[in-house]
Amino acid sequence: MFEWTEATVLSHILELCEKAMTMTNDIGPALRSKSNGQERPISVSSMVPAGLGRALPPGYIHLGVAKEIVPTLREFGIDPVPIIREVGLDPGLFDDGANIIPHAALGRLLTLSVARTHCPHFGLLAGRHATILSLGLVGRLMQHSETVGDAVRALVTNLSIQNRGAVPSLMISDGMALLTFSIYQPEVESADQISDGSLAVAVNALRTLCGSDWNPTEVLLPRAAPGDQEPYRRHFRAPVRFNQENATLVFPARDLEHRIEGADPMVREVLEERIRQMKIAQGGEFSDDIRRLLRTRLTSTRCSAEDIAETLAMHRRTLSRRLKDSGMGYRAIANEIRFEIARQLLQDTEVPLGQIAAALGYSEASAFTRAFRRWSGRTPKAWRADGRSGCLATAVQSVNGLSSRVKHGAAGGLQ
Repeated sequence: MFEWTEATVLSHILELCEKAMTMTNDIGPALRSKSNGQERPISVSSMVPAGLGRALPPGYIHLGVAKEIVPTLREFGIDPVPIIREVGLDPGLFDDGANIIPHAALGRLLTLSVARTHCPHFGLLAGRHATILSLGLVGRLMQHSETVGDAVRALVTNLSIQNRGAVPSLMISDGMALLTFSIYQPEVESADQISDGSLAVAVNALRTLCGSDWNPTEVLLPRAAPGDQEPYRRHFRAPVRFNQENATLVFPARDLEHRIEGADPMVREVLEERIRQMKIAQGGEFSDDIRRLLRTRLTSTRCSAEDIAETLAMHRRTLSRRLKDSGMGYRAIANEIRFEIARQLLQDTEVPLGQIAAALGYSEASAFTRAFRRWSGRTPKAWRADGRSGCLATAVQSVNGLSSRVKHGAAGGLQ
């Protein structure tokens, strides 16, 4: 006779939930996004799979946290339906956090939301509404991890099943833990709003695991300091430093040893297996994996092709061959990520050019300026000035032409 253990019951329930949630959603006509003020098409399949058991393509996210944009708009007395439709999405998608949308659509939606509400910290407010359960199966696995450290590592390892537009990383330095969220998809609007929301929900998740009185030591944000910083201090309950290179929560590493109350090892085992199956079904586009890896490492460590090959325990020629099969070489991908980091810092922060150059591994600002001009056709100083003045047509053309530039080897830079 078949024995129904708690583990098999939970597994069966999860399977039934997946079957119930597996569906296709017509997200409407091809989306259009704006990069530096000019519309450009976002390539989107007209029928997008949704549900816990379906593969998440590169550049897409499960709504999850983004679902909270709807109630946040309503708090301002604004009907979210016309705004969602203006982005090119079906408002009905926001009824279920398991539905998926392009990461670029999230950025465009946040841009419109900030404009309609006149609220420069809209992303923070949306993230503040989200909970650890907004992270889907990954959030549930975090709840049933043995320690906070295990939970954070589960987030870092598995968020790709929930979000393939941003990537988290964890580093320990001098007794402090640094949990960082980085956007790696190119040309996404409102990177500052996405960063605000990511850290807001991360704090909520850690308070769920550590207790409601938990606070980070400090918060780093890659955005210019807003006129009103009180909403940030009120939510994070910690010093907030703006104009930083990364979006990072800093807290004592000893907090990672905190044991999670109510964690169930049997539930954890079932969730780990379900996530493992999802990652196998999802597969992986090798170039997307390299983008994620580079985005977490480019500003903190050496990232030559040899270094990345060694990290992946493969020969340099194997790395080159696999990337060639995906249509882009290592140098092209590295320069694409460098350009995206530089673009975000120039557009959203007041970080000095010399500091940006150093963060990207350039020995001097002039070398960075030459590389940026090759990538975009403009100097970093001109790009930043255009971004603040609203005279962005030339810069937009440069962004839209970047992919073809790097694919054909026009972009120079570090190896």
